[in-house]
Amino acid sequence: MASRANSKGKGKMGKGSKHGESRSATKAVKEWTTWVMKRAKTVTHYGFIPLVIIIGMNSEPKPSIAQLLSPV
Repeated sequence: MASRANSKGKGKMGKGSKHGESRSATKAVKEWTTWVMKRAKTVTHYGFIPLVIIIGMNSEPKPSIAQLLSPV
């Protein structure tokens, strides 16, 4: 197989280059955002129905758990 040329490695970047620091900061923000969104999706997926039940149990008039879970 033919080897690929790495276009990111072109150019000279000295130590402490601001462009390199901003690239790593951008990458860190993207990784952090992805991590947070995955966790938020999981929490929303598993937490929505229990949240609805808890809110329903604390409302007036107080329904029984069977009334909350029945489709009618």
